[in-house]
Amino acid sequence: MNSVICTLFERNYHYGLAALANSLYNNGYRGSIYAGYRGELPPWAKDVKKNAVWNWENSSSLDVGEGLRIYFLPLSTDYHLTNYKPDFMLQLLDGPAFNANKIYYFDPDIVITKKWSLYETWVEGGVALCEDVNSPMPKNHPRRQAWRKFYGERNIELTFKESMYANGGYVGLHKRNKDFLIIWKLMQEKMATLIGGLNRSALSGEKLHESLRHEFSPFPKTDQDALNAAVEAWDGEVSFVGQEGMAFKPGASMMSHALGQPKPWNWKPVKQIIEGKRMNKVYADYWNFANEPIMSQPNSLVWNRKVAFKVSRFIARFYSK
Repeated sequence: MNSVICTLFERNYHYGLAALANSLYNNGYRGSIYAGYRGELPPWAKDVKKNAVWNWENSSSLDVGEGLRIYFLPLSTDYHLTNYKPDFMLQLLDGPAFNANKIYYFDPDIVITKKWSLYETWVEGGVALCEDVNSPMPKNHPRRQAWRKFYGERNIELTFKESMYANGGYVGLHKRNKDFLIIWKLMQEKMATLIGGLNRSALSGEKLHESLRHEFSPFPKTDQDALNAAVEAWDGEVSFVGQEGMAFKPGASMMSHALGQPKPWNWKPVKQIIEGKRMNKVYADYWNFANEPIMSQPNSLVWNRKVAFKVSRFIARFYSK
């Protein structure tokens, strides 16, 4: 086992998991995908087999295509899943994926759009990260200063590396850089004392207190801010790709990340077209990977959404908001 993929999902984010798996398969990845989840298994996973994974209770697996298997690992944590990423990756490296040399986390609203071999090369340059839409964040940005003060009071020294601010939706690393995950996990545990627990985030679920949500507080993005603080606390190498990496701006994208709402699988094309909202590349990329080899959506719906996307793009040439 050389490389493994992992993700975390609940509720209808299983549609995103299916598209992520399909995109990986169609771009040449073969191996294991470890999907931590809360709630029910996806309806498209009706052929799962009970498969005890390193004593992971109630785990199961699904063979997706030749050489690709998804392991479904139920979670008991009360953390918001966005804050559980380093813990999950460490659990895998210490358990089911102990033979892996490389591990990659993807949010379940991402599809990859380049050949898998590129990702294998990427992590040889250090911990692989993508620049966020809210980047850059210069050395003396108020939030970076807030991190230095907060962690300095807890005897953790931060050293500025560069102004790029990473998106928390993707992290790839070689096992030799496992210490980065340990530091990220520590940074989040320290952060928890300020935000009221790792069950809180800026996303759905238990919300951050209003006083902690503003852009100049230390952790308005919780795991993402802790991730970027970990970059400064760690003494190893980091390999950044710019905003084009997640298709946040034009350029050589490596993946499409569907930020915000609605997610592509919840997209109501008629409503969006009437409101004059232009659908960007990430919607097209999701629907291109929605149904092969995993059939997560009716073929008629996939066809309808692809046509609607083209119509919305055409209309947006003349009318948009």
